[in-house]
Amino acid sequence: MITFTLNGEPRELDLDPNQPLLWVLRDHLGLTGTKYGCGQGECGACIVLLDNEPVNACSTPLAAVRERSVTTIEGLSRDGRHPLQLAWIIEEVPQCGYCQSGQIMMAAGLLAKHPRPTEEQIDAAMSQVLCRCGTYGRIRRAIHRAASPEVKGG
Repeated sequence: MITFTLNGEPRELDLDPNQPLLWVLRDHLGLTGTKYGCGQGECGACIVLLDNEPVNACSTPLAAVRERSVTTIEGLSRDGRHPLQLAWIIEEVPQCGYCQSGQIMMAAGLLAKHPRPTEEQIDAAMSQVLCRCGTYGRIRRAIHRAASPEVKGG
């Protein structure tokens, strides 16, 4: 039995501890916001937060979340009004949208560590999530917007 916290709620699962967290989230818990991309931890489409640190759910075994806290895109905000989600809309970030949950979760991890990130910090963090549409400029603007007091307060 593996116990952990998922999006603020306690969970207990009796599943193969070696099963990738991505498939546990999608297939067993119905949380499909976390996307399958490459399956090798290289593209970042499957990023979730594990104790507020971004991890690739496709290469993180269920056993690694034991007694820890996992946050998915569904858990970032109950009403879709997290500062990053609002900034993503204002800056019109998504094009195809496939990588966006990974992008937002990576940005959430970045802002948790660096509330007012520099360009270098943004580049270092966000280089771990590929966007085939190339919306990197809009992603950067959205992160800066989410980090501004006006968005956080509103």
